[in-house]
Amino acid sequence: MSSSDILKLRHYCAYQERCHMEVREKCRELKLYGEEAEEAIAHLVTEGFLNEERYAKAFAGGKFRMQQWGRKKIRQALKQKQISDYCIRKGLAEIDPAAYEQALLSLAERKYQSLRGEQYLKRQYKTLQYLLQKGFEQELVREAIEQIAKKED
Repeated sequence: MSSSDILKLRHYCAYQERCHMEVREKCRELKLYGEEAEEAIAHLVTEGFLNEERYAKAFAGGKFRMQQWGRKKIRQALKQKQISDYCIRKGLAEIDPAAYEQALLSLAERKYQSLRGEQYLKRQYKTLQYLLQKGFEQELVREAIEQIAKKED
């Protein structure tokens, strides 16, 4: 493992938060395999360039704020990146419950309004499907839709 490889990996991690899986992929691109790659990752962790808890917090906060993903979708995406359950919990804890509820209501209302021409049940069903696909919990989605449907009456 050359110092230029470590330098490239440092830059890669400094540019934005990365998870171990992404860094392993980058190591493969740099032709670092097995023991060399693990050594490089350990080096980056020691130096503070790589921290999965920090990554999970940044990922969860970003996906929620920018793309308005729900907790379930964020959890699934982090699991696909092989993030530990502990780090996933820490990441999801970054999401403010009041902001989460507000985002859910806002998305629900916008979707429900966009379906004005549809029948009542179809409108509710399509709104429900949209919010579940965004990763929001079924119970919270049902409550939000009921709340919006009551306003319409």
